[in-house]
Amino acid sequence: MSRICELSGKRVATGMNVSHSHIRSKRRFMPNLARVRLTSEALGRQVRLRIAASTLRSVDHAHGLDGYLLKTPDRNLSLKARRLKAEIRKRLAAKTDA
Repeated sequence: MSRICELSGKRVATGMNVSHSHIRSKRRFMPNLARVRLTSEALGRQVRLRIAASTLRSVDHAHGLDGYLLKTPDRNLSLKARRLKAEIRKRLAAKTDA
């Protein structure tokens, strides 16, 4: 399983450890991923995703999963999240037509 956030696209970054004597060695910065269940208001069900802790705060700020997905560009989303976004759009369009 890759270490990539399904909603924001955050992934492992690389950099250097720099000691006091300025000796450098390579290191990896891991995203703080957690497996969470989020509720979609439009779909009326829960979805299990692996997202970063910072993304979870962003989802809360956007008033839920639906609001976050609708404002996020598709290039940042995983395939699972893009399918979920399309399903939410379809459900919301059906509600406005009725």
